[in-house]
Amino acid sequence: MTMKRKKTSDIKAKQAKPAAVPAAERQTAKDDVEITALSLQRGKLSPPMEAYFAKCQEKLGFVPNVLEAYAFDNAKLEAFVAMYNDLMLAPSGLSKLEREMIAVAVSSVNRCYYCLVAHGAAVRALSGDPALGELMVMSYRAARLSKRQRAMLDFAVKLTAESWAVEEEDREALRKAGFTARDIWDIAAVAGFYNMTNRVASATDMRPNSVYHGQAR
Repeated sequence: MTMKRKKTSDIKAKQAKPAAVPAAERQTAKDDVEITALSLQRGKLSPPMEAYFAKCQEKLGFVPNVLEAYAFDNAKLEAFVAMYNDLMLAPSGLSKLEREMIAVAVSSVNRCYYCLVAHGAAVRALSGDPALGELMVMSYRAARLSKRQRAMLDFAVKLTAESWAVEEEDREALRKAGFTARDIWDIAAVAGFYNMTNRVASATDMRPNSVYHGQAR
């Protein structure tokens, strides 16, 4: 029996990439316009918040949608920014990457779309390892982490899923991993903050900036 040889053109046709989805039809097409499901108009921002938005635009190239979402009330926006900056950017025994890892691990438990996308991108960027960002989103237990990182995330996730069950042995596990009393406070504070933001984001169907999806890939 004679086997019919496939033409090279046929093989190339089968391997061709699917046509790109038009921008207007992409899943993220409206995410930078319809930021939440609530009709809240931006209020008057204070000079410090106007400057903060301008700084975001200059350094990031965009204003994070979570800030736009809070902009209906300047007082609430200022409180959110102050807490975020203190927990995520101020000096701490936890590195910026470790704090972002906590944000993603907590958000994974809570299935918060906004924070998984935004902070998953931050983990990719800070670590220089795109796979780590994906692992944090899907299951930090599958990642090859240091004992310190694993203890930190185990504590943050337990605090998220069953806070009532946290006991002295959980704090002692952190001490054995090398964390100080201040570090333990910071782990708890970062985890607590993202449990709050996850719930607000989910309640309002807050959408992450579309640019996050392609960052640090």
